[in-house]
Amino acid sequence: MKSIVAITALILTFFAAEAHAEGKVIVLEIKGGIGVATADYVISGIEHAEEAGAELVIIDMDTPGGLMAPMRDIIQAILGSSVPVASYVTPEGARADSAGTYILLASHIAAMAPTTHLGAATPVSLTGDDATPSEPADEADDQEADEENEAEPEPQSQPGTSMERKVLNDAVAYIRSLAERHGRNADWAERAVRDAATLTAKDALEENVIEFIAADHSELLQLVDGLELEVGSDSVTLATSSIIIEKYEPNWRIKILSAIANPEIVLLLGLIGLYGLMYEGWNPGAIVPGVVGVICLLLAAYALQVLPVNYAGLALIIVGLALMTAEAFAPSFGALGLGGIAAFVFGSIMMFDSGIPGFGISLTFVIAIAIVTALFIIWLVSFVLKLRRRGAVSGRGSIIGGVGTAMADFSGNGRIWLEGEEWAARSRVKITKDQEVVVTDLVGLVLEVEPLSEPDAGDAQLQT
Repeated sequence: MKSIVAITALILTFFAAEAHAEGKVIVLEIKGGIGVATADYVISGIEHAEEAGAELVIIDMDTPGGLMAPMRDIIQAILGSSVPVASYVTPEGARADSAGTYILLASHIAAMAPTTHLGAATPVSLTGDDATPSEPADEADDQEADEENEAEPEPQSQPGTSMERKVLNDAVAYIRSLAERHGRNADWAERAVRDAATLTAKDALEENVIEFIAADHSELLQLVDGLELEVGSDSVTLATSSIIIEKYEPNWRIKILSAIANPEIVLLLGLIGLYGLMYEGWNPGAIVPGVVGVICLLLAAYALQVLPVNYAGLALIIVGLALMTAEAFAPSFGALGLGGIAAFVFGSIMMFDSGIPGFGISLTFVIAIAIVTALFIIWLVSFVLKLRRRGAVSGRGSIIGGVGTAMADFSGNGRIWLEGEEWAARSRVKITKDQEVVVTDLVGLVLEVEPLSEPDAGDAQLQT
């Protein structure tokens, strides 16, 4: 009995040791502009790591920056995490600019791969303007005058508008607090905001902005093994010598949001939606274009809620589409069409010209889409108008006015050939074989016809 208990205890001890040895590291990835979808992904990844009891979360970063609100959501998730978070700028040649610098400084461990850089954390407004207050143009001249006159300088207000100073001071206080929390260089962090300062990986290590330079995950895990960290109110010692690396993939909702939260995709979705509804309006009952149009417009509207958008630009896009449509209805030798293209191009640029890294739009893409849009709308509307001018293609309306050929001589009742069919016909004048006749009326299934053209005098004499 004692031997059975001893063997059971040994087995349990073995499996407990294996479970401890095979801890997990959850790897997340921030690539490109930081938006709402990025924040949702990182927050869900940290929650997954907490549920799985992971040893460490590594956030691989290569970002030019992004939106302030999603960045703050990510930082709050990092600061509130019960699992240590390491931000790692990778691969070589990557960057952690602007919002990426804030996230790096907020993490429990800051690491970079060789030949990477960080910084340039100056806040940018949604209008695309640098939020750093500019110095007055005559400041240098006033300073020289003061030195020459050796007069007592008069107190001057800080440069820039109140809003610019507010945004800048808020960003400075925020990034300093993040740097100080983990004992990093808060003075350089302030320069990254005020002067858009940047550092390479080597300089960042020397300036006490990061803790480690590692070529890959394996080297980073070796460097942090045994590191003691303050996570919340607890002290945690990392054990990463024998560990499983798990890459956390976003769910389908985050993947869809990431795909559509792109200015170029939003523009395409909006255009497809408008085309679909326009076609459905001109051809009621087509169904598919209307359904596709509504879905695309709803997706575009959802994406616009998470993107920095200038609604004046959106209004210009709508005006441009209206002008291109008007060109097809009322040709103006290109004036309306060219105006529509110009309004569309400027509206698309204005709509997404926020100056926020990762959320711009390509001018080449906009011009190409504008030209294709103009050609498509003009072709579509011209085609629809041609169909309307064509008239009825079936029923009574398609028969009256039709031109047929007499199958034999007749006066009164006879037979004609019309649109591939043989019809009973009646005429008040004599009709000769193979003579063309025009249908003037339809009585039941009998066509009232008359000669398409009267025979000349010579033909009349030959007939008599």
